[in-house]
Amino acid sequence: MGKVNFDISMSLDGFITATGRSPEEPLGEGGERLHEWAFGDDEHDRDVLRRGVGGTGAVIAGRRTYQESVPWWGADGPTGPARLPVFVLCHEVPKEAPEGGVYTFVTEGIEATLERARDAAGEKDVTVMGGAQTGQQYLRAGLIDELSIHLVPVLFGGGARMFENLADEHLRLENLGSTQTASATHLRFRVLK
Repeated sequence: MGKVNFDISMSLDGFITATGRSPEEPLGEGGERLHEWAFGDDEHDRDVLRRGVGGTGAVIAGRRTYQESVPWWGADGPTGPARLPVFVLCHEVPKEAPEGGVYTFVTEGIEATLERARDAAGEKDVTVMGGAQTGQQYLRAGLIDELSIHLVPVLFGGGARMFENLADEHLRLENLGSTQTASATHLRFRVLK
């Protein structure tokens, strides 16, 4: 069984979206800046993305992330041509989903969603990709093995903050390394349990 990795792009001041979110700009005004590293030409950024997708067997996303992103992802999901299965944590199954899509909607909570994703991933990792509430739930429950944070050199000053609403206890982390590029500093940590 692989690891459970929480993977997120974040501003230097800890936001995973900017202010002014809308259906046209689900990451807020200028929030797409957080993902430019993944679509640029820097070979080191591309290598971080390749290694992340290559080690992943299934993805978990929250309902809001799914709802806001599916117009761009389409039936293939966030991994594009890799078409990895995406398990959407939700309270209610949406009435519509892309035909032939990679999405499975799970309404039984975070543990059931993780169990389904692990079954699909086999020996590969499960990546929890967000949003903030989904990541916080998995962190509070002690279900995350590693954090991959893509720290982008921008200050938003507002938006959805990633590490709010965590348990009062400290989460101890072990630094597993970093890769620095002009577009992002890619940080990896093991969650010590």
